[in-house]
Amino acid sequence: MAAYVTRKGEMLQDPPLVQKLLSDPRAGWIWLLPRLWLSYQWIDAASHKITNPAWMQTGEALKGFWTGAVAVTNGKPVIVFDWYRNFIQGMLNAQAYTWFAKLVAIGELAIGIALLVGAFTGIAAFLGGFMNWNFMMAGSASINPMLFVVSVGLILAWKVAGYIGADYFLLRWLGTPWHGKQAEQIEEQVVQKVPVGAAATSGK
Repeated sequence: MAAYVTRKGEMLQDPPLVQKLLSDPRAGWIWLLPRLWLSYQWIDAASHKITNPAWMQTGEALKGFWTGAVAVTNGKPVIVFDWYRNFIQGMLNAQAYTWFAKLVAIGELAIGIALLVGAFTGIAAFLGGFMNWNFMMAGSASINPMLFVVSVGLILAWKVAGYIGADYFLLRWLGTPWHGKQAEQIEEQVVQKVPVGAAATSGK
């Protein structure tokens, strides 16, 4: 495995605090509160959409949002980036809001539930952050920047953010698509790094 080594031969590592926050299972208790708060925000947002025909049937609510997003007020477009405004305009022209509105409502609810139970927390946080990014790109700030920041934190701490939850079992059972080092290899590396004097002392 490639490593970033300084001219002094030292391998760069994350600060101890960062390692503990992102990799130590005990940090799961620290991430529990922001995870539950983020879950509540998504479930609350979805609850207003799931029962609203303008979201679940006609899609008129999303159509109105997109129409406002592509508007130009006082010579200034709501969406700063032309490519994203053209994308939203294309979705409007194709009347994609009729089905995309349902996807937004159900997606928000699914993300909220996943975060609540701590199931695939990193993936749920990524999807939620992606939705926040789209809302912000469309000119809607509101609470989205704060939700985005919390989502990024949960993404970085994906190994432990759901430890107090379903991920405690899911990550153990399923693992990841990529292969990490076996526990035996890690233990062997730790033993090899122990100074000879320390090893001799421990053997007394």
